[in-house]
Amino acid sequence: MVTEEQVHAALRAVAEPTIGTSIEDLGMVRGVEVEGGDVRVYVVLPVADVPTRDRLAAEIGEAVRPLEGVRRVDVAFGEMTGEDRGLLTARLRGPGAAASPNPTYFTDGTTTVVAVASGKGGVGKSSVTVNLACSLAADGYRVGVVDVDVWGFSVPRMMGLSGQPRALDDMILPMQAHGVKVVSMGFFVTEETPVIWRGPMLHKAVQQFLGDVYWGDLDFLLCDLPPGTGDVSISLASFMPGAKMLVVTTPQEAARKVAERAGKMAAQTRMEAVGVIENMSSYVCPHCGAEEPIFGEGGGRLAAETLGVPLLAQVPLVPALREGGDEGKPIVVSDPDGPAGEALRHGARELAAATRRMVGRSLGLEEAR
Repeated sequence: MVTEEQVHAALRAVAEPTIGTSIEDLGMVRGVEVEGGDVRVYVVLPVADVPTRDRLAAEIGEAVRPLEGVRRVDVAFGEMTGEDRGLLTARLRGPGAAASPNPTYFTDGTTTVVAVASGKGGVGKSSVTVNLACSLAADGYRVGVVDVDVWGFSVPRMMGLSGQPRALDDMILPMQAHGVKVVSMGFFVTEETPVIWRGPMLHKAVQQFLGDVYWGDLDFLLCDLPPGTGDVSISLASFMPGAKMLVVTTPQEAARKVAERAGKMAAQTRMEAVGVIENMSSYVCPHCGAEEPIFGEGGGRLAAETLGVPLLAQVPLVPALREGGDEGKPIVVSDPDGPAGEALRHGARELAAATRRMVGRSLGLEEAR
């Protein structure tokens, strides 16, 4: 007959869908009863109306049912007390989360932080960020995106996300799409609402997006910066010293020169430039496939040479790339083998190689030998 210990062991493989951590490790499993082949699991939820409740029940059943002797699995849900939620919040924050006058985040070496920057707006920085994140997630990495383009946020729309994230006491649980965790100012104000903030408020917003959000274990955190080298970029660099910087530009000379200035900011703010992605390298005709360099040629390569970093990818301009951004379907998901999808997937692989990150990759049996 199955034992309670065997059931608890099986439940370690069940993650809370939003948080992404084992329900056993989170203290959500409050009891297991075994009567013959019938198993009942008692689970407490942070809040009663968790939208993923049915999914969690199904995953518990899938984990326990294969155990020898199990005929039936029932899940009984309850709600955490205020004290329970306080303990859970402390567990999520982890050790050393006490307030500090100069806090830093993601500095323990387990997460590669990549600030995606551009000198000017309109070069497709957010589109590149979203597609790189989705591509890295598809390759098996654990990925988050923090949209700190406070004034021009567009990541929620590009990821197909709407509404507000769940709160757990004073912590925010990021929303998820395409295997990527996301936090953005766009979750807290409407697209029509202008954000008119000065430096101190921007600094605090960036700190909250990093310190008051439960990101869990990440291999990559991509940060969609606003254009230029203003307050938000400086604040982000102070919170995450040693972060990498990826520069996005178009081929034209005007965009290249400004992008180089953004890249040179890295050395002055304790960040490291790791590569350039040239967006809108050429226009690909959807009818005949012919390419036309409507924004000129060579800007990305020259920017990379000036900054002393590799050119990671040249992404062609195709209608589906824009359509995917408007519809919440990144092109690496909707058309991964098309010219733009393949270029962005190549850029994601090159970015992973350039930052020497292998955590999260699944090794096949032949590779592991």
